[in-house]
Amino acid sequence: MNRLVLISGYPSSGKTTRALQLKELFESKIAGSASDSRVSKIRVHHISDQTLGLSRQVYHTAKAEKDARAEEYSAVKRVLSPDDIVLADGLNYIKGFRYQLYCEAKAVQTPSCVVHIGTPIEKCRQINKKLLEDTEADGGYDEDDFENLIFRYEEPNGMTRWDSPLFTVLDEDETPPFEQIWDALVGSDGKVKLVRPNQATVLKPATEQNYLYELDKTTSDILAQIMTYQKDHAGEGGGEVVVPDVEKPIELPATPMTLPQLQRIRRQFITMNRQHSFSKARVKEIFVDYLNSQFL
Repeated sequence: MNRLVLISGYPSSGKTTRALQLKELFESKIAGSASDSRVSKIRVHHISDQTLGLSRQVYHTAKAEKDARAEEYSAVKRVLSPDDIVLADGLNYIKGFRYQLYCEAKAVQTPSCVVHIGTPIEKCRQINKKLLEDTEADGGYDEDDFENLIFRYEEPNGMTRWDSPLFTVLDEDETPPFEQIWDALVGSDGKVKLVRPNQATVLKPATEQNYLYELDKTTSDILAQIMTYQKDHAGEGGGEVVVPDVEKPIELPATPMTLPQLQRIRRQFITMNRQHSFSKARVKEIFVDYLNSQFL
C-alpha cells in the first residue's frame, strides 16, 4: 500500500529539512520492523525541486513554474506503487494542485496526509536572504519571486478532505509529529490503512455513448448558471448557486469569477473525468464538488 506525504510551506521555511527528518525516521522505523513483512518491504522516496534538478528560477515565470509543477506531479505519480512512502517536498502552495495529488492517491487507494511547515513569514524572509548571500549553497529565491510566492500561498485547511489529516510543524518543534504521521499512513495496530476510492477518482471505461457530450453540456450549463447568478447579483460577491438534483450548492468566492477563470477550471475537470462513466446526475454532483474545492 503506497502512501503520500504532501509537504507544504512558505519558500525557505525548512520544508526539505523536515522532509529529510521524516525520511530518516521512516527508514529507521522500517529497519526496526524486520519481523513485520508488511512494514519491512516499504521503500521511502523523497521528491523535491532539487532531486528533480529544478532551479529556483522556475518561479520567475508562470510557464516555467507550471512546467515544474507538472514535473513534480509526474514524478510523484510514477512512484505511487505498492510498498512505497512518497515524500512530495515542494511548495505545494496551490490548493488545486494539492487536490490533484490527493485524487491520484485516492485513485490507487493509498492514504495521504499534508505536513504544513509553519515557519513565520519574517523568519522565512531572513533565511531566504542568507541563502541568497551564500553563493556556494543551493541558494534562495529571487526576492521578487519570494514575495510573490508568499502573497499567493494558499494555506492548507484541515477541514477539507484533500488537506486532511493535516499536521503542522512549528519552527520550534525538534521533529515533525512522526508517530501520528506513521499511524495515519501505516497504522500502529497491525492493520493496513485502506482507502476507498470515490466515484470521482475511479477510472472506468466511458461506456455511455453520449457520455462525453453530457460531460461537456452539463458542465457548460452549470457555468452559465454561475454567470447568470453573478450578473443578477452584481457587486455583491459570494453567494450560493443551487444546481437542480444536487444537494450541496455552489459556494461562490467573495471576488466574482470571470468566464475565462471558470472555463479553465471546467477544462481541468473534463480532462480528469473524460475516461469515467457517470450518470448525468453524478456529473453535476462531482462538478459542483470540484468547483467548491477550487473556490475555497
